[in-house]
Amino acid sequence: MTDEAQQHDGEASGTNFQLTPRDYVRFVALGDSASCGVGDPTPSGWRGWARILADAIAVDHHMSFCMLAVPGASVADVQGKQLTEALDHRPVIASLVVGLNDAMRSSWDPEQIREDLLHCASELARHGALVITVRFHDHTRVLRLPSLLARPLQRRIQTLNEIYDEVHERYGALRLDLSTDPTIYSRDMWAADRLHPSELGHRRLARQVGQLLADEGLEFDLPTLSCTSERPTLSETARTMVVEVAPWLGCRVRDLAPWAAHQALSRARGTLRFIVV
Repeated sequence: MTDEAQQHDGEASGTNFQLTPRDYVRFVALGDSASCGVGDPTPSGWRGWARILADAIAVDHHMSFCMLAVPGASVADVQGKQLTEALDHRPVIASLVVGLNDAMRSSWDPEQIREDLLHCASELARHGALVITVRFHDHTRVLRLPSLLARPLQRRIQTLNEIYDEVHERYGALRLDLSTDPTIYSRDMWAADRLHPSELGHRRLARQVGQLLADEGLEFDLPTLSCTSERPTLSETARTMVVEVAPWLGCRVRDLAPWAAHQALSRARGTLRFIVV
């Protein structure tokens, strides 16, 4: 544990979150493409679960919403580029959902990720924000990755979840546990690329996070699950798979396969050594 983590440990536990109608709610979303709305296109750009939730809260409260999440962001990007601006916004609510990009890269460093996530959560909580995090589901089931890549990615996602468990326990963060939601694996919940939620997926996330806030005492009507956009056609889906998904999978295979193969070989050698002995 770092000195800073020790200093802030437990400071936000039991955050008093009591807002009445017409209060001024400042909401900031930190993270990557999932929070900035990729998969939920509108004529004015990506929307996504955080903006859908902010719009719902704005019906009953004065709302200031700050979208800081950007596609491709890593945990280090959030800590180094998004956190300061988030604190400047003086958020009442802050969503901190990031880490899958780290898990899918060979630069994976769980100790640094833990340090950065704990730092972000402690600073947000210390400045009075109610932090919202997640427990990730098994994304390999959605992506249908080959077992060579699926197994190491599953272990990395489990490590991320353990870090977010620590954030939840130490800083009183609200936590949306996607790993316990069987509907997360429904095809309708995902965009054509299977990397990002569809509009329905984003709306469901907005409603689930909204319910967490309602349970804490924030009074507002939860976001609707009624979609406003048409589902992509088969030809649009095929184009997405060829133009976006295939190149992405190719990059991930080149990035992760050597590491995964090395891990598999190490385990095989260990097993063989055990049998020989």
